Formats: sequence, structure tokens, C-alpha cells
Amino acid sequence: MSAEVVDTQSGQVSGIAGAVRAFLGIPFAAPPVGTLRWQPPQKAAPWSGVRDATKFGPDPMQVLGTVMRGPQIDEDCLTLNIWTPAKRGEKLPVMVWLFGGGFTVGSGSTPRTDGAALAAKGVVVVTVNYRVGVLGFLAHPELTAESPHHASGNYGLLDQIAALEWVRDNIAGFGGDPGKVTLFGVSAGGACVSLLLASPLAEGLFHQAILESAGSYRPLGRLADAEALGESVMGKDLAALRRLPAAELVAKTGKFNPPARGLTTPRLLRPIIDGWAVTQDEVPAYLHGRYQKVPTIVGSNADEGGFFVDDMPIKTVADFRAYVAKNFGASSDAALGMYPAADDAAVAGALAGVFGDTQFTYGARSIARAMVRYQPKTFRYLFSHHPAGRADPPMHSDEVHYVFGTYRSDNPEGLAFTAEDDRVAAAMMGAWARFAATGDPNGPGLAAWPPYDPATDLTLDFGDPIRTMSGWRAREMSFLDRYFDWEAKAAAE
Repeated sequence: MSAEVVDTQSGQVSGIAGAVRAFLGIPFAAPPVGTLRWQPPQKAAPWSGVRDATKFGPDPMQVLGTVMRGPQIDEDCLTLNIWTPAKRGEKLPVMVWLFGGGFTVGSGSTPRTDGAALAAKGVVVVTVNYRVGVLGFLAHPELTAESPHHASGNYGLLDQIAALEWVRDNIAGFGGDPGKVTLFGVSAGGACVSLLLASPLAEGLFHQAILESAGSYRPLGRLADAEALGESVMGKDLAALRRLPAAELVAKTGKFNPPARGLTTPRLLRPIIDGWAVTQDEVPAYLHGRYQKVPTIVGSNADEGGFFVDDMPIKTVADFRAYVAKNFGASSDAALGMYPAADDAAVAGALAGVFGDTQFTYGARSIARAMVRYQPKTFRYLFSHHPAGRADPPMHSDEVHYVFGTYRSDNPEGLAFTAEDDRVAAAMMGAWARFAATGDPNGPGLAAWPPYDPATDLTLDFGDPIRTMSGWRAREMSFLDRYFDWEAKAAAE
């Protein structure tokens, strides 16, 4: 059953009717194909008549593996999806979601992030596709040379900015308030939220932020280094690269990323400092207040690293010691003392600890500590609830099901969810929606969530029970503070 027709700047769309209406697969930019491959997104071409918005658009071109709902993966992927409970004339808060996936996989169409249940809490939910992998983040000397901004890479980040501009210009027609936009995302998506907070191109496009397990607060790659890697993997002939089928390009993704991700060093197939979209390292930007000081929620999960270690080629104590030495150098003995592995059986746990702390937990704590200096409406969380009562603590991105209320509808493992899961989901969805509406996650019937206090590291734990706590992984965080020594480096600028 079709919903009523809505006008956008490109043309009319008709979606799916219901108490929460859905408008799927709406183009927010022109297809980035042909000569537009590795170009900033361009305006979507207008259409005549009423466009059918009842099906998702293609998922971003990528190495397959993620469960999604687009008709296929395709380079022509720059679409967004809207779920709205608004009645005609309403102006509801808007929540724009950026998916995770290590900047190489993912989609705005994943069943896990279906927006219907969250929208039913009184918000307009938007999920966005952006280019990933070599199509979204390739830097190359020839691309830099042809750019009027002398920049390359970061095309996926520019897609996100274009989507936010589309939301600003069009969301009122769907019952959303363009002056009350919350940008939220997980993992790579959360890292993009962090970067967009500091990007001059995104200023004013959103008004609140939620960073879930953001891969943030480590050194960013430099344009020259990313260009050199791009040229070494892809070759020099840009015109020939633009003629190649997208699948051939995506097949080269593995040549950009090492089998075991560096813990303390920049990654280059992801957003980098290009001098245009990203003008500075995010850490000094946060420490010096050079970012949008908006109300913010930031948090992480109890076992961030466990999700990743099975696929890493680090199985023995010798492997682990070499990995730590490569990442921590002169501080490797201290790191091994903080993350000990007495025998091979202990390696997976130690590896999960150091990986999760460096990649996610440290960033969540550090962003909260930096943000609260300038923005008192800063809130930190921990997600420690054991999904469906399983013995293992929650891993990376396990909270997403609860934020979107999709843990029962998207349950490929056949987990036996209980009333405890319902309780945690209601608390998270309620807090997220309340924050989108007011800039504060506190409200009637919701768990009391005090603003972040760096002196006590005050955190709301969405666990069993939901409670405030202090000092999550305090020893490990203090070690990483000493190792990175960001405060001293920022003071020396």
C-alpha cells in the first residue's frame, strides 16, 4: 500500500503507508560512475512523475559478506531511506544513521538498522549509503592533481555530507525538523561522526551527535602516504582505472589493509587528512575545541575486541609479542604487562583486550573527556547487557539491535530473547529518541543518566541492571593516555 506523495527538490516520491511510513532508495546524489568515479558527489538529476520509493536502492559496491536488502551491490548506490511517524504539518527530530563496516563494507539497508521501531518513538530516521573501500576512500596523485581542492580520498565522507545537505533541504516534507538533526553511527560510522564534527564542510548540518563504538582518537593518515599506497596498488593510469569494472577494483581491497590492523598507527583506506574535508588530526582538534560543540552521547561495549580476533593471524604468544612490539615499540613491555598472555590459550583474550581498548574504548572515553570541556551536555555509556542471556559479554556493534529495536526481527542465530532484552532495548531507544528531541537523554520513565564527569569517569551502564558506574577499564585507559600523551602533544602545538 503506497503512502502519500511527498515533494523533494528532485521530484516526487511515494513510499510505504502505515503508522510509520517508509520511503526507500531515494537518490541524494548522482550515480558516481564513469567520469564521476572518484569525484565528490554531484546533485541528483530531477525526475518527472512520482518515483516509487518502496524498495531499497543498491547496496554500496564491496566485498560481499554483510546481510543487506538492496537488489544487488552496485557502484550506483547513493541513496537514503526514511522512516517517519509524522502527521502532516509535524516537525519531528531527525536521526541520520551512518553504518559501520571498517570503511570497506556495509549499507543503509541492513535489517539490523531498519528504522521503523525507532521511528515509532517519535523521530524521523534516515539511513544513508556511502561509498566504501577503494571506491570510497582511494587517494591517488592523479586524483589530487585533477581536484580543484588538491585533495583525494574521503569520497565516502563527502557522500555523507551530501546526504546531510539533502536532509537539510528536503526532510521537512517528511515531517522532520531540519533544525534538529542528530547524526549517529557505529564503528566506522561513529568515526565519521567524530570527523564530521571537526570538518568545516559539515558545519551546521547537524545539531547533536551519538558515537557508538567509534573507531576514533588515533593518528590519521596523511594525503601523501595514502596517495603513494593508492598508486602502488592501482597503478598510475587514472583513465584506465575509471574504465575498469567496479568488481575488479573492489577485488584489490585486501592489498590496502594488512591481515592484522595496526593498533597505534594510521590506516590509509579510510578517511585521511586531505586538507579539504578533513583539515586536521581529530585529537588536537578535540583538545583545542576546534569542532562543533553539540550535545553528544558517546560509548562502547564490554567486549569490543572479541568480534575481531578470530580472523587475525595471531595465535601464539610469540605472535602476540611481535604484534605488540610492532605497535608499541619501546612501550611494548609495559603493554605486555597490561595485556598479559602467559600461554597460547590466553592470547585470544589478551588480543581482544588490547584491540578493543585501542580501537574503540579509548576513543569513547577520550572524546567524552575532551567534549565535556566545552559542552556540558556530554553523556557516556557502556553496553554490558548479555544479549539473550548468553554467557559471553556483548561484542562490537551488539548494541545496534537494541538501539533500533530489531533484535527479534533480525535474529539469524535464533537467540531466545527475553523480557530483559526488551527492558534494555526500551531504555536505549527511549534515551536515544529523547536525546534527539531535547539534547538530553533523561526523561519520564527513563534511567537517570548524569552528564559525563571526567573526575569520576561517570558512565551509564546499559547492563543487568542499568546503573551508573565509574572507572571502566581505568588502568588500561591510563596506560594508553601515557602512551599516546595527546595532552602534551596538543600543548606543544
